[in-house]
Amino acid sequence: MIRLYQEKDTEDIIEAWYQASLIAHPFLTEAFLKQEDKNLRELFLPRSQTWVYEMQGQVVGFISLLDNEVGGIFVHPSWQRQGIGKALMDKASSLHERLELDVFEANKQGRSFYAKYGFEPVTKIREETTGEMTIRLRYEKRSQ
Repeated sequence: MIRLYQEKDTEDIIEAWYQASLIAHPFLTEAFLKQEDKNLRELFLPRSQTWVYEMQGQVVGFISLLDNEVGGIFVHPSWQRQGIGKALMDKASSLHERLELDVFEANKQGRSFYAKYGFEPVTKIREETTGEMTIRLRYEKRSQ
């Protein structure tokens, strides 16, 4: 079930994000992840529109939007490859005609997911904090 984030979901969201990040972003330092944990709690979740995917009473994935910007989409590794990420992205694309996001170039799993969904590269820049290359992606709904 997809529903809007509630404050009680925070720990499940952090756990899904952290576990998925360890797989998708092995190049990130523990210090960076610790800072991002804080940023998620204090900045991103309070300011974004976040939708969660709940299974058996537990939040197993989420997508956070700042207007049409996908600030993050993560599914706990135990629940990946079951259509949850696609369902969350479908929710976001039902709300916006165009979606944009940044993905680390080294995140092959994420890049593959976005390409299958229909995102296309726009630009490439070096992310300031990590020094890693990121790719700006855009998705636009096509009329049927």
